[in-house]
Amino acid sequence: MSKYKVVIAGSLMAPALERIQKFCDVKQWTKSGAIPQELLFDWLKDAEGLIATASIKVDKELLKHAPKLKVISQAAVGYDNIDIGACTDKSIPFGNTPGVLVDATADLAFSLLLCSARRIHEGWDFVRSGAWRSGSNIPFGIDLAGKTLGIVGMGQIGAAVAKRAGAFGMNVIYYNRNRRPDDEKIGATYQHFDTLLEEADCIIVLTPLSKETRGLFGREQFTKMKSTAYFINVSRGPVVDANALFDALKTGQIAYGALDVTDPEPIPIDHPLLTLPNILITPHIGSATTETRTAMAQLTVDNLLAGLEGKPLPACVNTNLIMEKQKG
Repeated sequence: MSKYKVVIAGSLMAPALERIQKFCDVKQWTKSGAIPQELLFDWLKDAEGLIATASIKVDKELLKHAPKLKVISQAAVGYDNIDIGACTDKSIPFGNTPGVLVDATADLAFSLLLCSARRIHEGWDFVRSGAWRSGSNIPFGIDLAGKTLGIVGMGQIGAAVAKRAGAFGMNVIYYNRNRRPDDEKIGATYQHFDTLLEEADCIIVLTPLSKETRGLFGREQFTKMKSTAYFINVSRGPVVDANALFDALKTGQIAYGALDVTDPEPIPIDHPLLTLPNILITPHIGSATTETRTAMAQLTVDNLLAGLEGKPLPACVNTNLIMEKQKG
């Protein structure tokens, strides 16, 4: 029995890769950086399955070069690099990995807040540089207990962050496209967006990237925040206007910033944000634990194999859209 032909556009955790290789002939890009488009298009000529990465754009142009494609899967929750409409037009299901990275990402989001609030990395730099002496001016942070945390984007990760904030004695407010029916259960109070900006001592952004959220945080929004506000972005880089954030931090319009995502990404070494003393940036490590990345990879394979066999994907973004198209 012949094996399915699959293209993997980047790295994949070993246990998941081994599962695919049992059933599929695999072409995998293993070098650093994004796979060259010309090579990707050549590989896709005969491919029945594709494991995409955020570094490639899955659109009508790509799908024209993949006439045999049955399924696309990606090890991520977000899919702003995927043209869902184009996939649906071709009746190609697209699978992502919701749920399995909730706790890891919530841990990272709250860790960025905690490290920023207590200036932990600056304290380490202080010790390492030899500046720690008797009577020296150690870095001072802020207490989190009693502060108001504003969460923008109250999905599963937002609810998990709210739980962690509650354990630290924080008052949690949130803004979401739709108000949740379980405010009391998650320990958070819904507020309008502008009200959240004005009232929050700390803001954590967890909204997905869309037309509505691209550039959601710009000069106007930073102006509405407290001058003592701490701003944390763990969603997508383009949700924040990087130039506006730089100016807000540079002028003291807000107190501190922490980012796990940037625009562009990776952030260039000469980017103005890297010159500031009141910012902390990590390299998009929200889901980067061994356990979580392994679980994401396994779900990615589950989606891929199901699609290759013509079965429903365990986590499919466009199932209903494909069904509606077929009925029409």
